[in-house]
Amino acid sequence: MRDILQGALEALRLLYTRDPAVLEILGLTLRVSGTALLFSTLVGVPLGSLLGLKRFPGRRLLTALLYTGMGLPPVVVGLFVYLMLSRSGPLGSWGWLFTPRAMIVAQTIISFPLIAGFTMSSVLGVDPDLRRQVRSLGATNWQVTRAVLTEARTGVVVALVAGFGSIISEVGAVMLVGGNIDGST
Repeated sequence: MRDILQGALEALRLLYTRDPAVLEILGLTLRVSGTALLFSTLVGVPLGSLLGLKRFPGRRLLTALLYTGMGLPPVVVGLFVYLMLSRSGPLGSWGWLFTPRAMIVAQTIISFPLIAGFTMSSVLGVDPDLRRQVRSLGATNWQVTRAVLTEARTGVVVALVAGFGSIISEVGAVMLVGGNIDGST
């Protein structure tokens, strides 16, 4: 217990004194996680909204894939990304392995199903009568979608927080594809 307390005090001291190495690590972590969250949001919120608002062929399959993605262990995602980006992998020519780009890819894959799935659930949770009411007032499809998303905004924010929480707390996948290269990853 004493070692844990000493470690925590040392961590606070390093933060308080603005240790350059700690600030560099913190900055990279926030840049990588923020970028991954942005990419997951740009694809996940529209896809979740679409799945919640429309009925179309393949919707059940997409929903099942989202739920499967939510349950994937992050280290499995890291291993998949590693295999794709390794020299002998299909994307090995990109040279992204052991770079922040690879870390962003892994974190995006981890957070995307959560953001899309939670957005879909929050949109499905909106009273269906709202759509009929807004439509009866002469709203266009875009206006109906906007009204539903406005009503589901708390759930969408929860989706973003859950997505960020999943990637900021995950170390295994990022270590697999980013390594631990001083000054780089």
